[in-house]
Amino acid sequence: MVSSPSKRDRPSSQPSTPKSQPHQMRADCSPVPASRCRLESLPNTRLFGTDGIRGEAGTLLTAPLATQVGFWAGQVLRCHGEIGPIIIGQDSRTSSDMLSSGLCAGLMTAGLEVWNLGLCPTAAVAHLASGNAGGIMISASHNPPADNGIKFFNSQGTKLSGTIQREIEAALRGQGLPESGMATDEAAAMQWGRTYQRPDLVERYVDFLHQPFQPHPDLSGMRIVLDLAWGAATRVAKQVFEATGAEVVILHGLPDGDRINVECGSTHLGKLKAAVAELEADIGFAFDGDADRVMAVDAQGRVIDGDYILYFWGQTLKQANKLPNNTIISTVMANLGFERAWESQGGTLVRTNVGDQHVHAEMVNQGAMLGGEQSGHILCHHYSLTGDGILTALHLADLLKQAECSLPDLVAQSFETYPQRLKNVRVEDPAVRRDWQNCEAVQTAIARAESDMGDQGRVLVRASGTEPLIRVMVEAANPETVDHWTDTLADKVAQHLA
Repeated sequence: MVSSPSKRDRPSSQPSTPKSQPHQMRADCSPVPASRCRLESLPNTRLFGTDGIRGEAGTLLTAPLATQVGFWAGQVLRCHGEIGPIIIGQDSRTSSDMLSSGLCAGLMTAGLEVWNLGLCPTAAVAHLASGNAGGIMISASHNPPADNGIKFFNSQGTKLSGTIQREIEAALRGQGLPESGMATDEAAAMQWGRTYQRPDLVERYVDFLHQPFQPHPDLSGMRIVLDLAWGAATRVAKQVFEATGAEVVILHGLPDGDRINVECGSTHLGKLKAAVAELEADIGFAFDGDADRVMAVDAQGRVIDGDYILYFWGQTLKQANKLPNNTIISTVMANLGFERAWESQGGTLVRTNVGDQHVHAEMVNQGAMLGGEQSGHILCHHYSLTGDGILTALHLADLLKQAECSLPDLVAQSFETYPQRLKNVRVEDPAVRRDWQNCEAVQTAIARAESDMGDQGRVLVRASGTEPLIRVMVEAANPETVDHWTDTLADKVAQHLA
């Protein structure tokens, strides 16, 4: 694995080129007392959700909030002994620069050094954070352009633990810092941090992507379409895939914060399907805004989601004796068809709650090497500890090349999915979303659906951790049953909760 930046990579205190010049606070500024680094008001609900802090830019996510989040995150990290540089990256959203500036200001006020990568995939931040104090990615992933988010990585390159996130939020709310570590005001008074612009470090991430294939995967003879969603993938994906010798066709290939994820990317596959069919491409890949997930399509318009990717990659690792106990970790969203097909091959599928951090935690608990989500967020611990859409796409393309058959043939040899339908109901009140399970009418309807379907189907109702939605999913052998109960349950949620 490519080593993370070390002390020798740090710019000198007097950089020789303007590009490396640090942005430093005025020397005559006095340290900001900890008691004055709190916002006057914060939402009553939790700031940190299933993937960091996420919400509408300018409403929840403002420059003052970003500054305080940076400051208190810095203080908490110092209390845990993390004093090295923090890696920061961002997607293309128009609000990302504003949030980046606020975070950098807060981190520097806390005395931490910041290495700013600029536009890059989330996985680049995670990779480069390993061995340093940690990382922060500014992105709302697959959300629309008006939203943004702040997600943290620890010094191992994995998502920051819930415990430390709660400590940061407690400090933001004036409830004090962890008892360990230095006192806040003394720590802040010791030094001001600096920010260095380090887009050059993204090339280390690019080298890491190719490393498993040395010198790079050979995809010559393949035609591949990439939908970059106007987002973070535009920084590296074209370069990475062209190095494989493949013929590469790019859709939505420039960074555009006003159009990120709009009718494109991993949640809107129509344009990618059309391009793959028209060009008779071998495969098409669509990334989300920060490129930590990927969906694929074939020339027949078939969607190869995370369930198929896990099945194909699992088979490859199983054959190479690299899949401990033949176990794959997925979530409650995984299709029953996938689960039963994997079990028929002697494998085990373990389900977790939705969210890559839950998948990662269970992988560690089980000693598993492969896991992920139906949405295309895949983790293979042979190569990385975090979800990486570009890495996953490279491995799937290489797997297809080695299979010496078409993607539709590969799918035909795998499994049939059970009909599955997801319907979102907008519920604005966060307290109602949090306590939806206490609604007797909704619970009664769910019980009726489960009784009606028996072991031939299942129901999953959950509150989104990143959007103001209640998600209703029904899966069954009969598509008419799926439609009936999805609509019935969604109507119940709308009637009693929205």
